[in-house]
Amino acid sequence: MVFRPSRLLLKYFLPVFLLLFAMGGCNRLRPKPSVEYVYVVAKETFLRDRVAAVSNRVANVTNGQRLAVVEKGRRFLKVKTDKGEVGWIEEHGVIDQNTYQQFADLAKQHANDPVIATAVLRDDLYLHVSPGRQSDRFYLLPESDKLQMLVRASMPKATPPQAVPTVSKKAVKTDPPKPGDKPAASAAPTAPEPPPLEDWWLVRDGQGRVGWMLSRRLDVDVPDAIAGYAEGQRIVGAYPLTTVNDPESSFPNGQVSEYVTVMSPYKDGLPYDFDQVRIFTWNLRKHRYETAYRQRNLQGYLPVKVGTQNFDKIGTVPVFSLKTATDDTIAIDPATGAARPANLTTLTFRLEGAIVRKVEPPGAAPPAPPPATGAPAQSKKAGKHHAVRARHHKH
Repeated sequence: MVFRPSRLLLKYFLPVFLLLFAMGGCNRLRPKPSVEYVYVVAKETFLRDRVAAVSNRVANVTNGQRLAVVEKGRRFLKVKTDKGEVGWIEEHGVIDQNTYQQFADLAKQHANDPVIATAVLRDDLYLHVSPGRQSDRFYLLPESDKLQMLVRASMPKATPPQAVPTVSKKAVKTDPPKPGDKPAASAAPTAPEPPPLEDWWLVRDGQGRVGWMLSRRLDVDVPDAIAGYAEGQRIVGAYPLTTVNDPESSFPNGQVSEYVTVMSPYKDGLPYDFDQVRIFTWNLRKHRYETAYRQRNLQGYLPVKVGTQNFDKIGTVPVFSLKTATDDTIAIDPATGAARPANLTTLTFRLEGAIVRKVEPPGAAPPAPPPATGAPAQSKKAGKHHAVRARHHKH
């Protein structure tokens, strides 16, 4: 016996079967929603099994770890680790994918920037995505980490509320003016003082992570042998120029480095990177460092470039160059707020033994000789009389 569906069955149930089949096929073809990720900001924290005053720890997570978002709560996120551990974490303890991408773009943008100087981190400190205490932070770098310094910027320092002076609401009692008194002169309005500034450095660590951090938390890597010659100034950078051999010195294998250093006052928010350049050479007889050259009152900007160059008659010698501003025109970087002069000139010097000489650019006119010092110039008559006496004395 062969079963044949009736027309009534085909009429009413076949459309339902076709609709269910179509819905199932659409669900299989529909792409799955992309997974949303967040990244741990805290140095170390944990996931809890529920959002309550009393909860159990599910897993430990550390700074930089990626977590997949499973569910969103009011102030908590339910997340999943790469190991499959699921738990709740506070929302302010993580950053979203957009902020993480900003740090990734920052590292890519400055991957090949020249290194101005190296520094050591005093204690654990976060990298910020832009200069400023209120900007987003992410990577936590450990104490004593070696960092490469790339760019300096100065930002207004945030003033705590308790430091803002308050004006008393009490009215000051003044005596009523007497007949015949002259009206008191109104005080001239005073311009508000600019907010204090603090310096930030764009740095890069050994893993290639890039971000901004406070300058005062960094110690510039300066050789101990010349650090004591700073004379109250801050050594911004110390760059080896050449080495000399002194077997009686305490340096390894008797090889002593000679340095060009740039210095600045211990003050944030300066419109320049350094205002003094100083060359330290080694005295082979006294076995100590001495200042071979010093120039003050500069408006200098990093980086300082060091190398060698060949010159006629003297051969190949160490050279260094630095940049100074030619006028007061300032250009502001809209992304970071870093101020830099719009017009710069490059000064180049060479080291000949213990003597530093300025290298003039090609085509430049030779510098004018210094004016003669000593006895005043003689008149033409006195000069002629002196020549006659010289001829008479000769004969």
